[in-house]
Amino acid sequence: MSNERRMSDAIRRRGLMLVLSSPSGAGKTTLSRMLLESDSGIVLSVSATTRAKRPNEVEARDYFFVTPDAFEHMVKAGEFLEHATVFDHRYGTPKKPVLDSIAAGRDVLFDIDWQGTQQLKEKAGEDLVSIFVLPPSHDELERRLKSRAQDSDEVVARRMAKAESEISHWAEYDYVIVNRDLEIALGEIKSILAAERLRRSRQIGLSEFVRNITS
Repeated sequence: MSNERRMSDAIRRRGLMLVLSSPSGAGKTTLSRMLLESDSGIVLSVSATTRAKRPNEVEARDYFFVTPDAFEHMVKAGEFLEHATVFDHRYGTPKKPVLDSIAAGRDVLFDIDWQGTQQLKEKAGEDLVSIFVLPPSHDELERRLKSRAQDSDEVVARRMAKAESEISHWAEYDYVIVNRDLEIALGEIKSILAAERLRRSRQIGLSEFVRNITS
């Protein structure tokens, strides 16, 4: 192996936590799926939940299914990066699998809301990169919500009110993109990810590499 190759191999990258958040209907779930399909260097974070497993779900792929008592034990033991209660069920991100992935140089994708993102910020520090996805307009968001199901105007109005509340937290994120077109929005996410992967603080062994160049 050449000296140049050994020097290059000395630089390793620490992984990062990438958060995608958006109001319902803005395209976050579709963009997450597209990113995972097109980039083998990033994996989806798997949450633990107290809700029952659905017929098409697989343990450790879709969720870690645990009892309420086990979940509470994990909370008290500090085993979650973030956790919340949604519609009487509890959800949380186990800490160890995420930290193991980051240490190995793999990135972890989170599909969570602004509350979960705030909890992650407190524990992840510089490991966290957060992106908020906005719809192109109020009317387009309403159209998307109406097209998803045959819901009453009252239900759509409630969803719009919730979306507006979620959008109010846009300024808490590192990056904001407007999803006018899925392919363009995906390209913007990939550009952010590429730049963050090259951040100096994530390149392990870089100081030694530079010393070898200049010695």
